[in-house]
Amino acid sequence: MRGLHSAVSDLRKNVFIEVARIAFESDDVSDDLEALPYKLSPTEEPKFRDSIYQERAIAAERARLAMGMSLRPADKPVHITSGLKSSDVDEMYYEPPLMQVIPSACDACEDNVFEVSNLCKNCLSHSCIEVCPKDAISLKDGHAFIDQDKCVRCGKCHASCPYDAIGKRVRPCAIACGIKAIESDKYGRARINQDKCLSCGMCMISCPFGAIADKSQFYQMIRCMREGQKVIAEIAPAYLGQFGDDVTPAKLHSALLKLGFDKVYEVALGADIGAISEASDYVENVTTKNKPFMLTSCCPAWAMLAKKFFPEIIGTISTELTPMVATAHSIKKEHPDAKVVFIGPCAAKKLEAMRTSVRSDVDFVITFEELDAIFEARGIDPAKEEEISSLHDATGAGRGYAVSGGVIDAIKKCIETYYPDVEFKCEHVEGLKDCRTALALARSGKKDGYMIEGMACPGGCVAGAGTIIEVSKAKKKINQIVSQSSKQVPPKELREIDLG
Repeated sequence: MRGLHSAVSDLRKNVFIEVARIAFESDDVSDDLEALPYKLSPTEEPKFRDSIYQERAIAAERARLAMGMSLRPADKPVHITSGLKSSDVDEMYYEPPLMQVIPSACDACEDNVFEVSNLCKNCLSHSCIEVCPKDAISLKDGHAFIDQDKCVRCGKCHASCPYDAIGKRVRPCAIACGIKAIESDKYGRARINQDKCLSCGMCMISCPFGAIADKSQFYQMIRCMREGQKVIAEIAPAYLGQFGDDVTPAKLHSALLKLGFDKVYEVALGADIGAISEASDYVENVTTKNKPFMLTSCCPAWAMLAKKFFPEIIGTISTELTPMVATAHSIKKEHPDAKVVFIGPCAAKKLEAMRTSVRSDVDFVITFEELDAIFEARGIDPAKEEEISSLHDATGAGRGYAVSGGVIDAIKKCIETYYPDVEFKCEHVEGLKDCRTALALARSGKKDGYMIEGMACPGGCVAGAGTIIEVSKAKKKINQIVSQSSKQVPPKELREIDLG
């Protein structure tokens, strides 16, 4: 529901604002955290729930997640500040899992249930009754009626009704999950199977009750700033337009410096490095048949999909550093004493930053949604900032990584420029369901010779769970800056940069 101003987006933002204020200003975090639910719901009249007690209980859980802490168990007396000492630090803090369902906020939506609506005309054909294989449909009070105990959810009645009077009730979070990681607990509430979950966050943005949330790291990042440490931001190319139509790259740069960052770099620089490197890898390995095909590596959920569900093809995943990591490496090489913060659209990047297989050099990950709330907590309006200096670290190729197909397009530009005699076979897929299909085809040998780009979020990074504006609007902004970039293709020698 990106770009849609709703009660859910307001609830999330208000929690983030208050937690950011606590991080910047509080000398008594415990008391302020205890008071936060009452600050958000100050009267005895509930705005969103059946009771003020439920509303405040949910707010307390949201606050804990925003501070990086886990949800409290529903069957044990656990204080809201339990675990605060461990999380009240000025360094990366994370307690798995990342994505969590707040049980008290979940409406226990029914999933895959067919029901007859008042559109039923009691027609003479009664096609729904005729096609039902289990005799689950009968006439009741002049309308068709489905016995849910007999129904096998085949959908034949739904397909046969000439009035579209039989509807299918689905759980929004389950529909959004392309790998079927959403299950139900014994009370019918949504539950995330963490063995399957890839932390893309599509379930989170699809829940109309705001019952699914990810854990944040901005509280610890702010504490780091408050301690006077040197903190440098690297911002993903999908930032364009996220903070308002009047917020230019130069104004956002100024706003970030005002917030307390020492320097700001474009992650598109790392994307440029990745594009030229993966173009070279394709030529060196796929065209020579050392590898049957190659998978891009920049989307962490896509890479984890391959590793979890298709372990036989792990060797085809590009070993090049992701743009986030490549940029962080270059920053740490120049500023070894600094903390690096990745600011982007993606929830899954929070996990990528903590992986042990490759040292990420990323100390904190925050989303655009979280940054927007932090700006408000500090009274900073990026649209009103002066344009001191803009961001000029990358080419159009790297900036295009923000949209689906942009990675492949960047690699294609590099191959056409530096390896003009090489035939480049490629495709891109988006959404985990289609990504899974593409990987199955590749495993079966039907994509040999290809470079395949996968994006977990339909639309690419601009559609990530941490974005704010409509996807179509974000895509337009990216296309504009790509076309306006002074350089379209990164230099070939960029691959030789020592990133540590």
